Amino acid sequence: MSVTAPSLSEALDRIAQVPTLLVALDFDGTLAPEVDDPEQARMLPAAQEAIRRLALLPGTPVALVSGRGLPSLERVAGVSDSVTLVGSHGVEMRYQGRERSLLGTHDLERRRLLGEVLAASVDQHDGVWLEAKPVGFAVHTRLVTHDAAAEAQRSARAAVAASSLSDITERAGKNVLEFAVRPATKGDGIVELRTLTGADAVLFAGDDVTDEDALAALEDGDLGLKCGAPPTHAQFCVPAPGDVAELLLQLAEQRSVYVHRPE
Repeated sequence: MSVTAPSLSEALDRIAQVPTLLVALDFDGTLAPEVDDPEQARMLPAAQEAIRRLALLPGTPVALVSGRGLPSLERVAGVSDSVTLVGSHGVEMRYQGRERSLLGTHDLERRRLLGEVLAASVDQHDGVWLEAKPVGFAVHTRLVTHDAAAEAQRSARAAVAASSLSDITERAGKNVLEFAVRPATKGDGIVELRTLTGADAVLFAGDDVTDEDALAALEDGDLGLKCGAPPTHAQFCVPAPGDVAELLLQLAEQRSVYVHRPE
C-alpha cells in the first residue's frame, strides 16, 4: 500500500491532531535497512530528520522500541536524549535522561548459564553466530542456507530444553532466534510508554514478528504501521524503510501545522 493512499493519509491527518501523540518506532528493518552486522546498522537520513522534527514539536514524545540491548541501540540510533529508548523488548529504558533495567542478580546468573548452553550449541554450526544481549542471547542465521538455519535453531532449542534452565522466553524473528531470561515484550514497552507520556494516541511502526506484540497493544484511536507485507495487527503496510521515513516526514509537517495553529 502506498503511503499516499487516501485511507492512510486520512488516518495520519487524524492522529496528527491529538493533544499528545506518542510516536514509537522499531529500529532495525523499520528506520534502518537490515544489514548482516547489527552494529553497522544506521537509520536512513530521512528517518533521522523526521525524528528530529517530531521530537522538537510540543506534545510529541518520540521513542525507539527495540529488541536490541540499550547500549547497542544508543550506539546505532544516534538520537538526542529527548528521544526515549526502550531496549531488550521493554526490559531496559532510557527516559528523560534516566536509565532503568528490570534485571536482577538472579536474572544475570541465569543469563550466564544460558550463554554457556547456547555457545556450545552454536559452535557446532558454521556460519551461525551468537550475539550477547543484556537480557539473553540471539542466534543469528542470516549467513547460512534455509536448511542450515533450521537445523541450528532446532539444535539451540534442544540445548536449552535439555539444560537446567526453566522459564526461558523464546522469540523468533527474521533470520534470528532469541532466548531471554525475562518475558518482557514490545507490547509491555508500549503500555509503559503510554502511561509515562500520558499519550492521547500512539503511532507504532515495526517490521518483524516481535513488533506484533506492540501492534497488538494499540488501542482504538491509535495507528499501527507495518514495514512489510501482511499478515499483521497493523492497519496499514508500506514496503520499505524509505516509505516509513516519508510517512514520518509527512506526519511532522502535518502535526507542526496543528500544534502551532492559533487558538
